[in-house]
Amino acid sequence: MISKTIRTCFPIAAKAVADKAEDINKLNVFPVPDGDTGTNMSLTLASVVKELSALPADADMEAIAGAITHGSLMGARGNSGVITSQILRGVAEGLIGAGSPATSSDIAVALRRAVKVAFQAVRKPVEGTILTVLRDISTKADECEKKKLSVEEALDAIVVEAYQSVARTPDLLPVLKENGVVDSGAFGFAIFLENFVAAAQGRTAQIEDFSATFDAGTARDSALDRVKIEANDDWEGSEFRYCNEFLFKAEKRFDEEECLEFLSSMGDCELLVGSYPDYKVHVHSNTPNLVLEHMLQFGQVYEVFIHNMDMESHERTAKIHADQDAPAEPAKPLGFVAVAAGSGEAEILTSMGVDEVVSGGQTMNPSTADLLEAVNKVNAEAVIILPNNGNIRMAAEAAATACEDKQVAVVPTKTVPQAFSAMFAVMPETPLDEVVEAMTEAIAEVRDGEVTTAVRDSQAADGSPIHAGDVMGIICDSIDIVGNDVKQVTLDCIARMQDDEEGDTLTILAGADMSDEDFEDLVSAIEEAHPDLEIDPHRGEQPLYPVIFSIE
Repeated sequence: MISKTIRTCFPIAAKAVADKAEDINKLNVFPVPDGDTGTNMSLTLASVVKELSALPADADMEAIAGAITHGSLMGARGNSGVITSQILRGVAEGLIGAGSPATSSDIAVALRRAVKVAFQAVRKPVEGTILTVLRDISTKADECEKKKLSVEEALDAIVVEAYQSVARTPDLLPVLKENGVVDSGAFGFAIFLENFVAAAQGRTAQIEDFSATFDAGTARDSALDRVKIEANDDWEGSEFRYCNEFLFKAEKRFDEEECLEFLSSMGDCELLVGSYPDYKVHVHSNTPNLVLEHMLQFGQVYEVFIHNMDMESHERTAKIHADQDAPAEPAKPLGFVAVAAGSGEAEILTSMGVDEVVSGGQTMNPSTADLLEAVNKVNAEAVIILPNNGNIRMAAEAAATACEDKQVAVVPTKTVPQAFSAMFAVMPETPLDEVVEAMTEAIAEVRDGEVTTAVRDSQAADGSPIHAGDVMGIICDSIDIVGNDVKQVTLDCIARMQDDEEGDTLTILAGADMSDEDFEDLVSAIEEAHPDLEIDPHRGEQPLYPVIFSIE
């Protein structure tokens, strides 16, 4: 179902943009350093993730479209964020009538709607920006529809076209070519698309094997080759100093076109998006007070942000100089790379000392290249990889073998809770082989469990039938509990594990599909059933598995 795909994949794609936000920020040269494009896009996407997570589990596409539209409008930051909000709104509206399963025709319809909505929002569209990429991928989707390609082929082709379009932006916009960069908003948009499609198709974020007849590697490399960050000391800036943006709730009907004309007279990059009574206003101006006074005639303004773009430009240049001039830090003795499927898992691992977290897990295993790239980013003489999934272990070991510049070892963790225990066993200033041995011994003491939903008919460890849609409790890789309720299956798993061997501590992670209320209810039920068990609950935000836990 499209609705489930969006709820699962949107947070993954949003996190990818957040992870690359600083790289996107440094590209920002047009029309002025208008805030931080990567940060603004990330905040906009994060607002959508929050709205989607608040929906009930059975929300339909219309409700999801409403959450995307409202969340992106309320959370939009900067010119790039506001335009992104309109692209998301258009795609979401276009998917309301899509079939199940979706077709390449549904994708084409959604992107055509996005083009219409986004271009309507911008009075003076500029070539070589995110809007150009949107139009190009819509054209590519139309071609895929005419060729009757599969959804998978169409999505692959759209991602490749997005990167190819990004690579062309300097040829369309002289200021980009002068500064040796691609358009920042366009680049961020392509990153979002690539990671959304990869997650939807159960692949790693690095797209490698396209089913469509396009050269994916050339497309991405061509775009990334244009991402050359340079300090821009001679940038003259805009004649307008302040970026004004705020939310506006109209108390009476007003002439939207006339309002846009007024905003245009105050500056440039004017945007008025939304529908009565809720709007987002954006304009570059030297008189933000007059902009606010004008809008106050028709209603209330709130969440007002006024950014001094001259100061932001100087700060950006100073930061790039600082990055370029900073002496290289000496390599530390030992670093860590770990794989995590959810944002909560990643945050916990980072807090425990993991240097690089690679996005991946069940159905979206990272490649050897992804893991090797992460290892190379760690400024350490030796690196330990925690794969956190049995299916990722071989890729981790291949990465360890392929690395020539530093010692690399793999501690064969199968779950993120095992990684937690392994990190607690790390002894600083200890030889690599001894650390690996201590971490491996630590994970041997961990018994783990997972709760998920069956996607096809099968059978449990005892031979009893499993039907698609059943809730399964997996204990140490064995499907031992089958039921129809996540809470009850979790309780049954814990009870059986405690009967087999009583543990002292339970670490439990809530998945992306489990609400805070349901998680609190589950933890309370566990506390009541096992009063002597110390419980350590966290939001893992992992997809597909509403509950992951371990007992030690």
